[in-house]
Amino acid sequence: MREESPLPLTPMRFRNRYVLLLDMLFIALAVLGSYLLRLEYMPDFSRYYGQAALWLIGISLAVKPAVYYAFGLYRRLWVYASISELKLIAAAVSAASLVVSALGLTFYSLGWLGAGFSRTALAIDWLLSLFFVGGSRLALRLMAESRSAPRRNTPRGSALIIGAGSAGALVAKELQKSRETHLNPVAFLEDDPAKRGQMLLGVPVMGSLKDLPGLLEKVEVSEVIIAIPSAPGQVLRQVAQVCRQQGIPFRTMPGIYELLGGKVNVSRLREVDITDLLRRQPTRLHEEWIGKALQGKRVLVTGAGGSIGRELCRQIARWNPQSLTLLGHGENSIFEALLELKADYPHLPLHPVIADVRDPQRIAAVFAEQRPQVIFHAAAHKHVPLMEANVEEAVANNILGTQNVTEAAERQGVEQFVLISTDKAVHPANVYGATKRMAEMIVLNAARRSQKAFSVVRFGNVLGSRGSVVPLFKRMIAAGGPLTITHPEMERFFMTIPEAVHLVLQAAAMGKGGEAFLLNMGEQVKILDLAEDLIRLSGLEPGRDVEIIFTGIRPGEKLSEELWEGDKTYEKTAHPDIFCSQREDLAPEAALSAGLERFSALVAQSRPQEIITLLDELVPGSAIRANLRPQDLTDIV
Repeated sequence: MREESPLPLTPMRFRNRYVLLLDMLFIALAVLGSYLLRLEYMPDFSRYYGQAALWLIGISLAVKPAVYYAFGLYRRLWVYASISELKLIAAAVSAASLVVSALGLTFYSLGWLGAGFSRTALAIDWLLSLFFVGGSRLALRLMAESRSAPRRNTPRGSALIIGAGSAGALVAKELQKSRETHLNPVAFLEDDPAKRGQMLLGVPVMGSLKDLPGLLEKVEVSEVIIAIPSAPGQVLRQVAQVCRQQGIPFRTMPGIYELLGGKVNVSRLREVDITDLLRRQPTRLHEEWIGKALQGKRVLVTGAGGSIGRELCRQIARWNPQSLTLLGHGENSIFEALLELKADYPHLPLHPVIADVRDPQRIAAVFAEQRPQVIFHAAAHKHVPLMEANVEEAVANNILGTQNVTEAAERQGVEQFVLISTDKAVHPANVYGATKRMAEMIVLNAARRSQKAFSVVRFGNVLGSRGSVVPLFKRMIAAGGPLTITHPEMERFFMTIPEAVHLVLQAAAMGKGGEAFLLNMGEQVKILDLAEDLIRLSGLEPGRDVEIIFTGIRPGEKLSEELWEGDKTYEKTAHPDIFCSQREDLAPEAALSAGLERFSALVAQSRPQEIITLLDELVPGSAIRANLRPQDLTDIV
């Protein structure tokens, strides 16, 4: 084996064994120092007090390193020490001093320490130990910061930070000490009047957000950084517009939902994207509900390689489940999700399963092996135009696949089952929406039958999911245009993937059985506005640099979507962004069973017209055939 050459002993690589040796030296010095401070040095020190001092040194060397180790003082990177580590040091030193004092008093009562034992020296020893141990760790931190601090002759730009809260302070601190960023914070802007005019880490808070245009004209700024994770899209849109007008780059921290489970630091800064401009003000988070529902449970996610399924896995993993099973049909997407989760949660038992929900025998075998207690069913075909052209596949995956998963869950005695549904299931005008409404009926009927916590969570479009409008528009912009939109008045509900998934988990934690939860999606967004924002974020101008063309509404599309049916009442829940209906339309058990058998036969015989007719018959409010043009009917024959 090749012997590695030793590396220089720098603060970043200062081994804890050297810290231990230093502690042992300080332990001896603390005892001697306590006697000298107590007695102000006496020539006959060794005759009267030497025996007691040596005994205390021996006791301290035997006890204190062991106590420090028990408190974890030799398992930490002290170059990153913070207030929490200082509290730990105080606790460890105090505990060690109490043990030493107890042993010292015991040995003194036995006559082993001689007449020179000093109780006051014990208190002084505690103070000196606290100074030595805490000071040595602080010195390591200061050495590391001095080594990583940028050199004075390194050219650095100036950064204006929006937000003087904890996130802004963290960004400023990282900029000040990092060599790689080449930025130095010169000012904060903060809407809280109590902070304006103050100094934060030596950087002045120079005004509020409305002062941004004027400040950019007066102060030379290389980049603007938005450090408010809870900032709504309106704030980011305002900053982006001002920065674009003045030609100044701008970046942001991810939103609060994106940071759930992540570590907020300057490395998470990124370019502002469309998800930021559509952010909503975060509402009250009830994370303790999610913890109770997931902690210590065996959880299985179908469609785990998809956009929603993968984010479900990320957020579920935070809550320390007993195990997490990633079930998906695409091996590459499951492999990528597995690598990410292994890196972030190395101790979490992960079970990757390549399986098709349309295969009932395989699904039953997986459930019998993994014995899941909680299931999130996110596997589905979702592209509206593609499902219009592939009716049999939509039914096989979205309806029959859900039937297979639900029946396997019932047989296995699954405690909680959550179906990820869509706003397109309300008064469906297309095959995709109708199949998802049938899937809802399957799950809600199972809830009634099993009396288990089987529920449905319904929401609109999510930004940035695979195959969705945002990645499609980005590719069009990258190609130089044109950017195609079906209709200038087309509008949709939008939500970021992390926010949608967090609310799904919140809703799931409230489920008792048979509920249809609906997420508050806010106001609908015009697709035209979305396209223009994306073009501007790319540094271009709509109509001048990238042309927008309207192509006409496609089969199965509506100008706008609806999350709830007008004739139903939706109750508020304990979460302001989640509503609930317990009176969704349920098919009689016999009729639903007969319909599923009929769907299975029609899929096997590849008879799309009859499938559409059956969907319109079974699904409440379905109007697929009424929305098909004559040529569309010809296409599916």
